[in-house]
Amino acid sequence: MVRLDAARFLMGAADPWVVPGDGEGPVREVELAPYWIDRCAVSNEDFGAFVAATGYVTDAERYGWSFVFAGLLPPGFPDTRSVARTPWWRQVHGACWRRPEGAGSDAADRGSHPVVHVSWNDAAAYAAWAGKRLPTEAEWEYAARGGLEQAVFPWGDELEPGGERRMNVWQGRFPGQHTRPDGWYGTAPVTAYPPNGHGLYNVCGNVWEWCADWYSPTAYARGGRHNPSGPASGTARVIRGGSYLCHASYCRRYRVAARSSSTPDSSTGHQGFRCAADDRQEDAPPNGAGVSRA
Repeated sequence: MVRLDAARFLMGAADPWVVPGDGEGPVREVELAPYWIDRCAVSNEDFGAFVAATGYVTDAERYGWSFVFAGLLPPGFPDTRSVARTPWWRQVHGACWRRPEGAGSDAADRGSHPVVHVSWNDAAAYAAWAGKRLPTEAEWEYAARGGLEQAVFPWGDELEPGGERRMNVWQGRFPGQHTRPDGWYGTAPVTAYPPNGHGLYNVCGNVWEWCADWYSPTAYARGGRHNPSGPASGTARVIRGGSYLCHASYCRRYRVAARSSSTPDSSTGHQGFRCAADDRQEDAPPNGAGVSRA
């Protein structure tokens, strides 16, 4: 984990890329107390240790299915229910964190990749076991910005400075053609690509990350300015950072200010999480198992 000092920063965005209705603005100054946050998203290896220690069963395992990106399914995969507005998502029975694409797939060979098919409920359970918690939306954004003020990405305003790839998002024509310039189709390891100025890896792209807050499109307009934690209740939780499926043709949510949401029991093949923790006087990270360290 990395400790971030108390700080004030400008949260949100008002740039042309803002997705209407997401509620990224108005930009406001937010003050945060010191806290700790994982350098990396929780990996399959981390989550496996949690399950081995507790016998935990995820929501996807209890429901018996989860949503998988169609492009990751093998040729001839049987037709299954898809999502009307996003037909590239397929309902796959048996898909879960252990079997990311259902029967015949295995997360064992992706130990360093972020765990996926985890709901908010699952992420919160892991965090509690590790002696930590999920970050608030404000904590997540401040950490993701890496010390830069109002930059579009964790490293600046240019998507690929000097032609260098900095995050795992779709390249090519979505959803049928991916050029794979860095070799990844689907998730990449949690330490892929350079870290940001705070030492965090993959805060944009790769997988969406659950936050503690309930989601509201008017949260910024109505929320507090000191350690804000979102609405008191809601029907969906905040997710941040975008994923390996984001592409400028339809989804520009691979920016540090972008926000979206998902219901607490839902799971997909592109949702994961990282943990945070309150500051400790001894100036050391929590001692819970499963701490992500780079």
